[in-house]
Amino acid sequence: MAQLWGGRFTKETDQLVYNFNASISFDQKFFDQDIRGSIAHATMLGKAGIITEEESKQITDGLRSILDDVKSGKLEIGMQYEDIHSFVEATLIDRIGDTGKKLHTGRSRNDQVALDMKLYTRDEIVNIKELLLELMKTLHQIMKDNLDTYMPGFTHLQKAQPVTFAHHTGAYMEMFKRDYSRLTDIYNRMNYCPLGAGALAGTTYPLDRELTASLLDFEGPTLNSMDSVSDRDYIIELLSALSTICIHLSRFSEEIIIWNSNEYQFVELDDSYSTGSSIMPQKKNPDIAELVRGKTGRVYGALISILTTMKGIPLAYNKDMQEDKELTFDAIDTVKGCIALFNGMIKTMKLNKERMQISAMNGFTNATDAADYLVKNGVPFRDAHGIIGRLVLYAIDNNKAIDDLSLQELQDICPVFKEDIYDAISLKTCVEKRNTIGAPGVEAMKQVLEINEKYLKDLEA
Repeated sequence: MAQLWGGRFTKETDQLVYNFNASISFDQKFFDQDIRGSIAHATMLGKAGIITEEESKQITDGLRSILDDVKSGKLEIGMQYEDIHSFVEATLIDRIGDTGKKLHTGRSRNDQVALDMKLYTRDEIVNIKELLLELMKTLHQIMKDNLDTYMPGFTHLQKAQPVTFAHHTGAYMEMFKRDYSRLTDIYNRMNYCPLGAGALAGTTYPLDRELTASLLDFEGPTLNSMDSVSDRDYIIELLSALSTICIHLSRFSEEIIIWNSNEYQFVELDDSYSTGSSIMPQKKNPDIAELVRGKTGRVYGALISILTTMKGIPLAYNKDMQEDKELTFDAIDTVKGCIALFNGMIKTMKLNKERMQISAMNGFTNATDAADYLVKNGVPFRDAHGIIGRLVLYAIDNNKAIDDLSLQELQDICPVFKEDIYDAISLKTCVEKRNTIGAPGVEAMKQVLEINEKYLKDLEA
C-alpha cells in the first residue's frame, strides 16, 4: 500500500478499507493537472526561499520528466498507489531522492486535490466550449442555406403557423449560445486558486499564493482557506450547465427522430449516423439521436448525485467529496461525445424540402393569416377568429386546404373575402411578412444571421 500517511497508526489498514478509500483508479485521469500544480508549487517554494532554488529546479525537472514519461507511455500509473498524488510524489522521490520529499512542504492533499479538480474542470470547460462552437457553426450554415425552406411550426405538437427550417434551427442556435455563455460564466467564477489553503487553516510557511495563482493562470488566490478545500459549487454549476446542454440536444434529437419517421419524412439521416435491424431488413434507425436523448438522464444523474452528496457536509473537507470525481468525469465525457456526434449527424442530414412545404400547406398553418386578412378588411378580430374556425371545419369536412377552396366557397362563409386572399395566405406571404426581429421572415432572419456571424467570429478571435 503506497500512501502518504501512516506515522500515527500502529496497524495496517484493512485491504478492503484501503480499496474502498483509494481513488487512483479514477483520479489518475488528472495526472497532468496534478503535476502542473506541483510544478507551480515547487517553483513558488523556491522563489519564496522555503526551499533552495536548486532544490526547486530538481523537483520541477523531476516532475516534468514524470509528466513526459506518462504521456509517452514509458511510465505506467500503478494501481498500488492510494491516489494520483501518492504516485507522483513516490515516483519523484524514487527519481531524485530525498529532495523530492520537500515537494509537499506547505501543502495538504486537501488543497492539492481542490486545485487538481479545478484545473481539470477548467480545461474541460474550454474543450466543451470548442465543441459547442463547432456545433453553432454548423447550425449557422444550416440557417443560411434554408431561409426559404418552408415547414410547419408546432405548438402542442400540432401544426400552428408556417416558419422556415432556418428559423426553427435558429431557436436551437439561441439555446446553444446561452449554453456557451453559461460555461464562460462558470469558468470566470471558479478561476481562483485554492493552493496554499492547506488542510483547512492555511500554513505557517510564507507562501506566495499570488505567485502560485499567476503561474497557473488563475485570477488570484481564494480568500478563505476553509471554503477553498470544501467548495464544489463550480462542479454543481458545471453539471447543471451540462444538463442544460443535454436538454437542448435531447429536444432537438426528439424532433429529428419524429421528422425522420415514415409519417413525417422531413429529414433523412446519413447512413453513417444510422443503424439497421437484425431482423427487419427495411429498417434505418436514428440510433445516434436516440442515444443522445437517452444519455441526458445519465448527466442528470450526476447532477443529482453531487447535490445529494454536498447537501449535509459540515466545514471543511470530508471524504464524501471524493465522490465528485467519477460522476463529473463521466458527465463531461458523455456530453463531449454527444455534442460531437450530434454535430456530425445534423451536418450530414438531408432535408426533404418538398415534403416539409406540403406539410405546412396541408395543416391550416395559414389560418391565423386568413383571420388577419379579415381584420385588415374591417372585421373585428373576435368575429374573424370564429369565421376562420368555421372555414377550417368546412375545409376538413371537404378534405381541402384553405388555399384549395374556391372564392365562392370562401364567400359563402364570409363575403369579405376577395381574390387577393390567395396571395395573402400563401406560404411565402405568411412567412415573408413577419419581419420584426426574431420572426421567420427573410429580412428579419438576415439580421439575425449578421448578428450570429459577428458572434461566431468574436468567439474564434
